[in-house]
Order: sequence, then structure tokens, then C-alpha cells
Amino acid sequence: MEKVTTGNPERHNSLLLEDQLCFALYAASRAVTVRYRPLLDALGLTYSQYLVMLALWERDALSVSNLGAALHLESSTLSPLLKRLEANGLVLRERRADDERSVTVRLTGAGANLREKARTVPFAIGEAMNLTPEQDAAAKHLLRLITTNVTRG
Repeated sequence: MEKVTTGNPERHNSLLLEDQLCFALYAASRAVTVRYRPLLDALGLTYSQYLVMLALWERDALSVSNLGAALHLESSTLSPLLKRLEANGLVLRERRADDERSVTVRLTGAGANLREKARTVPFAIGEAMNLTPEQDAAAKHLLRLITTNVTRG
């Protein structure tokens, strides 16, 4: 994909807060996360725990390493999340018999059942964002591209 330069080239060297893409990403992320809070409080989940549950609802029985890769989280960040979810009865962590170093994470019945209660969350967040389907797709595409480009280097 070709880079497109718009506006004043001097703005690329600017130290003005409003010119920083990183700040726009940070502010948007915080605003969205705050919007999630009451919805997830009703489910008994934090935002990070919700992301873990989304990954497991999509594909149950993931290794910790695969789960971390899917969520772009280090094991040191993921382990406390999994311990809390396990203490709340939503997941089970099991060492693989054929490889004691590998841990598989599975949903419990309660964890699987929570999926139905969570179905309203994406709609509520979509309503709050108030994007057209085209804007939604474009935003996801650009954010994934940024992630790929930044993590590549």
C-alpha cells in the first residue's frame, strides 16, 4: 500500500499534541474503553478479561501462547487475567499431558453461557461509535495496518 502524504509536510515533524497520531489513538482507545466499562461491569468482566473471553468464545481450548498471540499480550500480562477468570469460574487452565510446559485454556459452562449475555455489547458500542458500515470497515483496516506496520519494524 502506498503512503499518502496530506497537508503541510512540516506537520510530520510537529510536536503539537493535536498533530500526534499516537495521541489520537490513545484518546480514542480510552474513550471506547470507558464506554465499555458499564456494559462489562454488568457481566463481571474487565475490558482485558472481555478480550480473553472473546477469543475463547471464538475458539475454545487455546494454548496460553496462542491466546497471547491472538491478543498481542505477553504471558506475564495474560497469566493474571487467566487466574482471575479461573477464580471467577469462567475458564479452566490445564497442563497438557504430552507437554507439561504448555497450558490450555478452556471455557467452563459458566464461561460459555456468559457469551449470550455479552451479545448486546458489540451493538451498544457500535451505536456509541455511530460509524457507517464503510467507516467501521475502514477504521478496522487502518488500525490493523498500523499494528502490522509498527510490529514489523
